[in-house]
Amino acid sequence: MSTVLVVEDSLPQREMISELLKGYGLSVIVAGDGVEALEQIQSSSPDLVVLDIIMPRMNGYEVCRRLKANSKTQNLAVVMCSAKKEEFDRYWGIKQGADAYISKPFHPQELVGTVKQLLRS
Repeated sequence: MSTVLVVEDSLPQREMISELLKGYGLSVIVAGDGVEALEQIQSSSPDLVVLDIIMPRMNGYEVCRRLKANSKTQNLAVVMCSAKKEEFDRYWGIKQGADAYISKPFHPQELVGTVKQLLRS
């Protein structure tokens, strides 16, 4: 079973995304900010990260940059999932190393489809 780390500072959003992914048979762990996310990745080695951008302590762009710069985590799939939905935001997210970028609000199938596709590749 694949493990997904959901990094989201909003508790309702974190729970909603977690339940959605669990409903499709994925194991889910969570983090409330970027610093906690990096700690979780070290201890749990997830297969994929769903990453919010606007968070306290460390934003999603910085988390993504750090993951992609580290030889141990550079191949970890990252899906940025953010309310920042301008074309530049998407461009910047991909430029930081994200494998996919989904704008909130999203259709559940869009997130699940993207996660499953990245886990297969």
